Amino acid sequence: MSESSGRRNVPAGITRGGWWSSAASRAAWFSCLWLVLSGAHVGDIPAAAAAVAAATWTSLRLLAPNAWRRSPRAIVQLVLLFLYHSIVAGADVARRALDPRLPLRPGFVAYPTGLPRGLRRNVFATLTSLLPGTVPTGERDGQLFYHCLDVEQPVLAELAAEEAALVRALYNE
Repeated sequence: MSESSGRRNVPAGITRGGWWSSAASRAAWFSCLWLVLSGAHVGDIPAAAAAVAAATWTSLRLLAPNAWRRSPRAIVQLVLLFLYHSIVAGADVARRALDPRLPLRPGFVAYPTGLPRGLRRNVFATLTSLLPGTVPTGERDGQLFYHCLDVEQPVLAELAAEEAALVRALYNE
């Protein structure tokens, strides 16, 4: 958009309506967060307005509107997959820790992710760090390294399933 039109610049590929909709949605979420954390006191309205405006502005700068194309159905599938893996893996970790006959075979595995460096890869590493039995420890040459309690388990297949679910849910690719 030109400087002479008097309109603010909007990132390429983002419609003005999409930008305002995203800004309003984020401001509403930040307002709810403020209310949950500090309560609703009339004297706090100026501070709340400033905090919500700053958080919304920062959010829009760090993650442009429409940067993720979310699929509600795929998000539900991702959540269910995560819960399933958390319960199964948590029970397995507890069983291995409490039963001395079940040996642990700790070690490292390298997972060749297809996600680019940056936000997408960080979201994936964060998601998989929450699953019991595996912890991301670093990356090199496009591979994420995980410490596992049992390297003989199908860790790579589970990571691939998590990555595919994440891509379907958030990136719609």
